[in-house]
Amino acid sequence: MTNDQTMSIDFTVAIPTYNGASRLPKLLEKLRQQTGLDQISWEIIVVDNNSTDNTAQVVQEYQGNWLPGVPLIYILEPEQGAAYARLRAVQAAQGELIGFLDDDNLPNPDWISQAYTFSKNHPQAGAFSGQIHGEFEVEPPENFQRIQAFLAIREHGSTPHQFEPQNLRLPTAAALVVRQKAWQESVPQRPQLKGRLAGSMLGGEDYEPLLYMYKAGWEIWYHPDLHTYHQIPSWRLEWKYLLSISRGCGLATCQLRLINATPQQQPVIVIRTLLGNLRRVIWHVIKYRGQVKRDLIAACELEFFWGSMLSSFSYFKLIR
Repeated sequence: MTNDQTMSIDFTVAIPTYNGASRLPKLLEKLRQQTGLDQISWEIIVVDNNSTDNTAQVVQEYQGNWLPGVPLIYILEPEQGAAYARLRAVQAAQGELIGFLDDDNLPNPDWISQAYTFSKNHPQAGAFSGQIHGEFEVEPPENFQRIQAFLAIREHGSTPHQFEPQNLRLPTAAALVVRQKAWQESVPQRPQLKGRLAGSMLGGEDYEPLLYMYKAGWEIWYHPDLHTYHQIPSWRLEWKYLLSISRGCGLATCQLRLINATPQQQPVIVIRTLLGNLRRVIWHVIKYRGQVKRDLIAACELEFFWGSMLSSFSYFKLIR
């Protein structure tokens, strides 16, 4: 492929993965089945974030029998963390649009074509996402929809609308499409939040780039006709995991709110985050009383409020 051909690519599918050898085949087959791409040039980049399984071999086998005219590229990113894997994908991507797919997130056959059309109709959209539905190995607990966002399941109705970054109402990176120009102009080369690493479930790395784009004047949109399906194995519905990820999501709250704040605004944000979530913790304990030990959903909500309250103390680490 010549340099001219490379630069004409419209869409890059970026797949950050860690030990995804068992999950990648299903995703790659879904990408093989994409439709409506006769007038769209595209590529796939798999970013291996230090896998210890045979992820590289799986990609190599697919490269030997892949779609003609659609590059399937493998890249190793040795710096651990989902944020670094996504940064590496952006650096390598040739597409005007970059569609991130987690290795357990399966797109509809029209996912790329829908994203491409939406981007043309919304030129100020620096990023957008759609509906992410859960596909569960086992039945989720009652009222699971109250906490499903912690597992990157997002279903916001059938009407397109802008997200509210100022209130941290943003899409997850699990099936996010970004405009390369928006990312390159707005997002720093080193993230503050790195993603969930061994021994830590601290989240927030999904939102950080979007907050920078929003500050730079780009819009963040919801496109309801963009569908993907998140594969949820049974272990991700266990108490220990859900409590951990709920608190991890909360622990990023204050740091995210501080990203675009002025020095004068920062102390106010810290105090509001601390007191607001202390109030939520107290109200939640009063509302559910002893039920929290038996009600998984209520317990996860409480962990999120605790994490959000504790996130205020990250400010003191930043100013030391």
